[in-house]
Amino acid sequence: MLAACTTPRGPTSAAAHRPAASAAAALSFVWPARGPILKQAAGAKHAGINIGGTAGEPVRAAERGVVAYAGDSLRGYGNFVIIKHDDTYLSAYAHNRKLLVKEGDPVAKGQVIAEMGDSDADRVMLHFEIRRKGVAVDPLKYLPAR
Repeated sequence: MLAACTTPRGPTSAAAHRPAASAAAALSFVWPARGPILKQAAGAKHAGINIGGTAGEPVRAAERGVVAYAGDSLRGYGNFVIIKHDDTYLSAYAHNRKLLVKEGDPVAKGQVIAEMGDSDADRVMLHFEIRRKGVAVDPLKYLPAR
């Protein structure tokens, strides 16, 4: 369901399909919330990590970018934000109590974008994903060690 937000557009040459080593190097993700990792999820629906916390705790943009989606119409994600960082990477933030950004807003790394909550979840948490060309990747490989 997130693939629609990440479909690359532009040249279809072989160069366009090569992994961009500089894309990952140019981005430096930070933790979006302070809480403990509750679960590392796998699978197409909820690949990513669940970070615990308290209702209202700030959720921060893991990297600079533009808000590609902010709403609650994607089933299973509750109040949800997707940030497009470049043509390769996006990050996703689910189950928020309140969204503080809207589609099209530019965001800075570390900017508060939402308040942690339990929308469409059974407990207060942030479900966080990083996607590379529309495919979920392990966020722990992109986040700094704690």
